[in-house]
Amino acid sequence: MLLLQVDTALIIEKVILISVILMGSLGIAMYATWGERKVAAVMQDRLGPDRAGPFGLLQPLADGLKLFFKEEIIPDRSTRFIFILGPCLAMLTALMTSAVVPWGPDYTTATGHVVSFQVADINIGMLFVFGVVSLGVYGVMLGGWASNNKFSLLSSIRAASQAISYELALGISLIALLMLTGTLSLREIVAQQHGFWNDGYFSWNFFKQPVGFIIFLTCAFAELNRAPFDLPECESELNMGYHQEYSSMKLGFYLFAEYINMFVSSAIIVTLFFGGYNFPFMDKVAAGAGPMLFTIICILVLLTKVVCMILFFMFIRWTVPRFRYDQLMKLGWRSLIPLALINMLVTGVLILWVFKK
Repeated sequence: MLLLQVDTALIIEKVILISVILMGSLGIAMYATWGERKVAAVMQDRLGPDRAGPFGLLQPLADGLKLFFKEEIIPDRSTRFIFILGPCLAMLTALMTSAVVPWGPDYTTATGHVVSFQVADINIGMLFVFGVVSLGVYGVMLGGWASNNKFSLLSSIRAASQAISYELALGISLIALLMLTGTLSLREIVAQQHGFWNDGYFSWNFFKQPVGFIIFLTCAFAELNRAPFDLPECESELNMGYHQEYSSMKLGFYLFAEYINMFVSSAIIVTLFFGGYNFPFMDKVAAGAGPMLFTIICILVLLTKVVCMILFFMFIRWTVPRFRYDQLMKLGWRSLIPLALINMLVTGVLILWVFKK
């Protein structure tokens, strides 16, 4: 009976955590659309959305209602089941990735119960992320193929080849980081970056693997189909891309999935390279603040880093022009993959010859 009660409490705790993460992801995705238009307006010297609510803060709600009430159209010659499955799969994989991200340190209640702010603490967390990310491209591929539109098909083929090409460099860039940390668990990777300074050097992995970070960030742009790697959606060539035939909430699922992926990818980048919820002098803060307040501060620190990373994604979109497709492939195969391999070999040599002495 006691075991049943413990399991029930754990299930309720995880359900609440999953609900908060899902609602938070959707909310951040909604206001990321508002933020992107505001960032574009600032960089282009204009106002941006300012009609719906104060400072245009109700614009995401207006856009959501517009998509929800638009006519639902399914082309006659499309493959109906797969046509509907495509955006659903894109949305599902976007939300699944957040399950292994540690959003804050464990909180111990007065009764000794430990509350974890991570849905699933698995020892192969990064492999889970790569598995889900590799499935995400199927949502785009199925949507483009099921539309029975040659422009949509070309766009989905582009997306698939782009994802496959850059996943190679993405994976190799992480091997060097895993050689340093010795683990695939995101919670352990964050724990190893405790604070900001340790043993006479910075504890965050960004300072230990700057080349790996640059490669990982560049590949993240390509995996997210974000400018300057937004070739699957370039309107001037493909007349809108893989979601050309979609309308109403099926189109909304694709658009929301992109921003949720950007949020979760930013969280993973911050977790891997910028210490996650760790921050300078956190031990002094923990000693002066109560456990609950310290946990809240850590969560807010992580979210602040994530927002900064999202803003960086947006700044790059409105700064760097789009690549040609041949330039995209050359950068992935001729530059990033060899650079990732060299970084991996140099890291291995340093670990064996320097750190082991």
